[in-house]
Amino acid sequence: MKTTVEISDAIGEAARRAAEREGTTLKALVEEGLRRVLDDRARRQRFRLREASVSGKGLNPALAGASWERILEMSYEGRS
Repeated sequence: MKTTVEISDAIGEAARRAAEREGTTLKALVEEGLRRVLDDRARRQRFRLREASVSGKGLNPALAGASWERILEMSYEGRS
């Protein structure tokens, strides 16, 4: 497939020098990089947050609009 990609001059020059140093082509270097990124993303599992719901009746009406400090204060009331 033939395509055109715009990259920064700095990355393009660094890639060209790396390809020359390694005795390969810019095309081969780009293909290797894309292959690595695609393989890595295919192996990576999507993060899933475990189910951590709790039973209850929802937000205590006294806490609606309360600051985090007030919520903490109320949550520890009556504890020694």
